[in-house]
Amino acid sequence: MRTFYINSRIICFFVALLCLATTAYAQHPLTSPAHIGLVYPLSSNGKNAAAYTNHFSLNIIAGVSKAETGVAVAGISNIIKDSATGVQVAGFSNHIGKTFHAVTVAGFMNQVKTSADGAMVAGFLNLSGSLHGFQMAGFGNLVSGDVQGTQVAGFMNTAANNSQIQVAGFANMVKKDAKVQVVGFMNKAENVHSQVAGFINIAKKVKGVQVAGLINIADSSEYPIGLINIVKGGEKQVSLSIDETATTIASFKSGGRVLYGILGVGYNLKNNPDPLYALQAGIGAHLPLLSHFRINAEATTMVLTNFKSGYYHRQSLGIFPAYRFGSRVEVFAGPTFNFVEAENGVGVDLTNHYIWSRDKRNDRFNGGYIGGTAGVQVKL
Repeated sequence: MRTFYINSRIICFFVALLCLATTAYAQHPLTSPAHIGLVYPLSSNGKNAAAYTNHFSLNIIAGVSKAETGVAVAGISNIIKDSATGVQVAGFSNHIGKTFHAVTVAGFMNQVKTSADGAMVAGFLNLSGSLHGFQMAGFGNLVSGDVQGTQVAGFMNTAANNSQIQVAGFANMVKKDAKVQVVGFMNKAENVHSQVAGFINIAKKVKGVQVAGLINIADSSEYPIGLINIVKGGEKQVSLSIDETATTIASFKSGGRVLYGILGVGYNLKNNPDPLYALQAGIGAHLPLLSHFRINAEATTMVLTNFKSGYYHRQSLGIFPAYRFGSRVEVFAGPTFNFVEAENGVGVDLTNHYIWSRDKRNDRFNGGYIGGTAGVQVKL
């Protein structure tokens, strides 16, 4: 009986020690100045590596930790359950709960579950819940929440809101507010300050400038620069004009209250050896003076071709006083200042009052002259 009593007391003593150890562990997280390993759990922190906060980590293949406060380097992956500050470098990927004042670099992917603070650089993809800082990826930066910083991607950037700059090779997609978007193909946002795209910009309210290689779409945009501008509160017109060379152009003009785009096709009415067909593109600006009178300034480029050999390329700046009859019909006329470049003599004789001209090698011709254009346009 006495032996049983002694054994019971010993067992209770060890249970109490275990409880004290557990409490001490809960109150004092495990820390390590250095964590060296091959792959979890073959490391200096062993199977408890996921509970350690390390100041320095070096893992040949992959490392696991609770937090990193200095430098973490892995041949393939760093897996940090909670938080990371300092520098994290992995040959393939970093997987982190959150970062603060951190530089995170991976050969393929960085994944931050919640908030990323600092710089993220990946060969292919950056993923995070939110971002305060800078992201750069070969393919995409995908942020589910807000971005207070800059995103640069070879293909795509996404965010809920972006307070600074997005630059992408293909697309920038923001659910709500964006500041500046620059892209090779398409920008999309709800409210944006400025957008620059190789093909199309889509927004609701634009405070600054939209610049697109082809199309701008917005509910409100005062300064769209593109060949086609579909602005809900803007102006759209179809125009028919003729100039001093007897080239007639039918064009579509679309834009905001101030800037608009021009896209037209036409035909030269002179008796040329071969028919000359025209293609025109440009931008213009409305300069209102009175309720029914304004000046339209237009910068255009036009190409005449017979689809056989040679070309006629003319760049023009026109100043056109315009008077509107009623609410839709407008007539305009004014001078143009023109620079011509032609090959194989195409269109050179369309005018004979060049202020300046020069024949170049390979049957090329350059010249400048003052002309005029008149026409009528109808508001749609």
